[in-house]
Amino acid sequence: MSIFGKIMSAIFGTKADAAPAGGGPASGPATAPSGGSSSAPAAPAQSVDVAPILDKAVKAKGEKLEWRTSIVDLMKALDIDSSFAARKELAKELGYTGDSNDSASMNIWLHKQVMTQLAANGGKLPPDVKW
Repeated sequence: MSIFGKIMSAIFGTKADAAPAGGGPASGPATAPSGGSSSAPAAPAQSVDVAPILDKAVKAKGEKLEWRTSIVDLMKALDIDSSFAARKELAKELGYTGDSNDSASMNIWLHKQVMTQLAANGGKLPPDVKW
């Protein structure tokens, strides 16, 4: 499973397997990436409140993780490899075209894209989430 797929599955459960996982840049508001061989998934029947799921995951970790602003902390909270190599792979999956060696810029972009995709797939994000 792709890194993005793991993130979506951790939030939405098994139905996230149908969520978009690359195939092009995820730019623009709440749209599935174009391209790829599968059709875009239908909008979810109900929204999923993301904050309680991630807050519970952070609490279980027992450390201060700022998932609302940090892709690294989001990945750590979900027990997903947050190494630089893993984030480069996630950036490739989501169509990042910037300099992947500029980790700060890439991390900001990744967080925004993941939050955008969560929202596009029925995730209800709190207003304090930076995306």
